[in-house]
Amino acid sequence: MNFKEKIKSGKFLLSAEIGPPKGIETEKLLAEAALISSRVDVINVTDQQSSVMRLGSLAVCALLKQKGIQPVCQLTCRDRNRLALQSDLLSAAALGIENLLILTGDHPSAGDHPEAKPVFDLDSVQLLQVARRLESGVDMNSNKLEGTPPRYCLGAAVNPGADPIELQIMKMEKKIAAGAEFFQTQAVYDIKAFENFVSKIKHLKVPLMASIVLLKSAQMARYMNEFVAGVSVPDDLIKEMEGARDKAQTSIAIASRLINQLKPICQGIHIMPIGWGKYIPDVLDAAGL
Repeated sequence: MNFKEKIKSGKFLLSAEIGPPKGIETEKLLAEAALISSRVDVINVTDQQSSVMRLGSLAVCALLKQKGIQPVCQLTCRDRNRLALQSDLLSAAALGIENLLILTGDHPSAGDHPEAKPVFDLDSVQLLQVARRLESGVDMNSNKLEGTPPRYCLGAAVNPGADPIELQIMKMEKKIAAGAEFFQTQAVYDIKAFENFVSKIKHLKVPLMASIVLLKSAQMARYMNEFVAGVSVPDDLIKEMEGARDKAQTSIAIASRLINQLKPICQGIHIMPIGWGKYIPDVLDAAGL
């Protein structure tokens, strides 16, 4: 089954994230993808994550497809106008890449080229609408496409820890109306807060994949608490990382524990290893997945 079919079947979904290199050497990246591909349904490829210039998501997704690995191509609105975004949507389909995660994107000021001009010609809701319009055989300005129209499996992001949460739910509703078929969340550590969010979106019949970022240190946890909107790492997890003799093994234990707590209240798990992709099989083993 492809990812769209798995979504429709009601299967518990698993995905993992990889970040393209800041260069053209992909051997290490492809080896990491091969290590985890048999354990997850899809592999997400980030698009200039944190506004840092890297090899493109579309290129890496094409390489994964050549290896028989099913990717999710992340596409942000930050760097491209509507011409380039529509072109990339068509390019993805031409390469057999139908799974897309549509994102607005971080502001360039957060990255390694802070002087770069942000585009944001479209937002994520508009880009979802554009993708569905391309599927109908016309572009954003109703110009007809040549030949067979593209087909996509569209995903979007939601931040269950945002305040006020009502705005996130409104955005989520708009994204569903625009064509989103699944959602991946911002990193989740506070289970009670996530349960509260899920209770407020019961009327939305769309798969929700809870994301987990592997903690590398207590300092990383504190940084996310201070600078990453909507992320709240509880004090007990920070203390657990502080007292860890083996930080990797402690991180694996925390992640697997969170997964088991989240499984009953969501439709999937998305793992963001942030350079620790080699530990994803260990996390899934520990979580019984």
